[in-house]
Amino acid sequence: MSSLCHRPVVGSLFFVYILALLGCAADSQEEALQVHQWEKLTLEFEGPSTSESDPENPFTSYRLWVDFRQGDHTITIPGFYAADGNAAETGAEGGNIWKVRFRPDRPGTWTYDVSFRKGPEIAISDDPAAGEEVSFDGATGDIKVLENQGHRGRIQTTEGHYLRYAGSGEYYLKGGADSPENFLAFHEFDGTYKGTAPENREGEAANTDQLHQYTPHVSDWMEGDPTWQNGKGKGIIGALNYLASEKMNSVYFLTMNIEGDGKDVWPYTGYDERFRFDCSKLDQWEIVFDHMDALGLSLHVVLQETENEKLLDDGDTGPQRKLYYRELIARFSHHLGVTWNMGEENGPMDFSPNGQSIEQRETMVKYISDHDPYENLIVIHTHHNDESKKELFTPHLGFEHLDGMSIQNGNPHHTYESVLEWREKSAMAGKPWVIHLDELGPANRGIDPDDREDNNQAEMRDAILWATLMAGGAGVEWYFGYLNHNNDLGCEDWRSRDRLWDYTRYALEFFHHHLPFWEMTPDNSIVTHRGTFYCFYKPDEVYAIYLSEAGPCDIDLSDTEGTYNVRWYNPRTGGDLKEGSVKMVSGGQTQALGLPPDSPNEDWVVFLTVS
Repeated sequence: MSSLCHRPVVGSLFFVYILALLGCAADSQEEALQVHQWEKLTLEFEGPSTSESDPENPFTSYRLWVDFRQGDHTITIPGFYAADGNAAETGAEGGNIWKVRFRPDRPGTWTYDVSFRKGPEIAISDDPAAGEEVSFDGATGDIKVLENQGHRGRIQTTEGHYLRYAGSGEYYLKGGADSPENFLAFHEFDGTYKGTAPENREGEAANTDQLHQYTPHVSDWMEGDPTWQNGKGKGIIGALNYLASEKMNSVYFLTMNIEGDGKDVWPYTGYDERFRFDCSKLDQWEIVFDHMDALGLSLHVVLQETENEKLLDDGDTGPQRKLYYRELIARFSHHLGVTWNMGEENGPMDFSPNGQSIEQRETMVKYISDHDPYENLIVIHTHHNDESKKELFTPHLGFEHLDGMSIQNGNPHHTYESVLEWREKSAMAGKPWVIHLDELGPANRGIDPDDREDNNQAEMRDAILWATLMAGGAGVEWYFGYLNHNNDLGCEDWRSRDRLWDYTRYALEFFHHHLPFWEMTPDNSIVTHRGTFYCFYKPDEVYAIYLSEAGPCDIDLSDTEGTYNVRWYNPRTGGDLKEGSVKMVSGGQTQALGLPPDSPNEDWVVFLTVS
């Protein structure tokens, strides 16, 4: 056993870090480290001195993992090379620090046992006995985890179509930003630059030689918020503050767009590198992701683009892809809300000439599933038309490692049918999928900015937002079309869609405050109405009907004998429920629901609850 010392680092969600030297790595600690449930704990170890560019590559030649145990419950967490341990601040490329990040999911006393081994390509080996013991291998310790009262906990999958907070049991519906997809192409991250000259392709957002600065959001940074290297990061931190202030809860971003649209985001030490990682850049990403945790923003991590599906191992899950996934899992899987999206516009091969095969997709999904200790949500993003969805997803129905689908719709008015179709198909296959609408068409517009004179926000409120939720989808992220200002690659100001965030918040508030949506069924057959409508209900208890244009509406209550209060919700302004022209209806027959309290030509939700 090694006699080198190690230190645990406790990081609260408010970024107060406490360093405690508790003895040497080979010795069990006399006094257990104390941390709260759901709080991030980082173990630091002093090991071999090396660097990102060392001939003996520290990212492939060493493997750190730690078994955390509480009774029969064991979580194995991979670790990573961390240069000098403070690379976000120092920009260091070398040092002798190795780290493991752990977030305990239950209170009580935990123990941990460290494995640190060396050997050729051992980092991607799953054989516990591979290589040879080195340095601090065999270190042990104890952790006392205190119950964190009132914490919502981690967002987790369920056996149904929705996600749920593990701590509070509250169900999670997503609302957030799909653009800019190259959110991490930020000018104050180390090692971040345009990998090649800008290339503008038809049907894509115009690319430039500029990285994101988020200057309009610098003023949203607040005293006490994180920065690095003497004040860097205020623009990106401020942008997140703004989005959270609008009560959004998710951000979509690529972690690797080499050969893709932006060509400005990657975790490596260079654009052409595949086996060495930029420690300071990734530690700066971690500062941003920690802040997202503090704000309640989940991480929608998009692992590749359609243009680079075969960049790593020609599409296989070989050494390059395994190492890429392992490094991201080791550094970031502990966050409180993570979606692993296997890539923007994955296959199928008929629609993506360079796309992956069915076997290649399932192999990479299984690798993430097998190696992510926190079992975060795993989805695949689609192409825009319905035929491509069928070819892509039909072979994966029932696949135990795939948790859901990330839908792109070229025609926004197909949203309700598309979400409902795949919700029902996945349930029939025995593996209900969590379904999100993450990209809306047409691609040149997406969702328009507030100041566009003919903006489509009211139309998309109907066709995307309410259609997704009323079909049993689990939420929406908004894509900004490539011909608009603040577009999918060029967005610097999320305030360009300020009114949109309000519309999204009103919808999520209605679902959370009034509906047991996880127990409800989408079914339009019991409603008669002149226009577009969506019905979502729990029989004998609650009925919600979204009307794109309010007016005479009948509901068939023949199968229930209850009496129901009738109220109305305004999706344009939110707020309290209001009474309309009909106050109450009885079951046993078809009933007219009357008119809303005002604006009868606008969209409304009519809401029935058993009295």
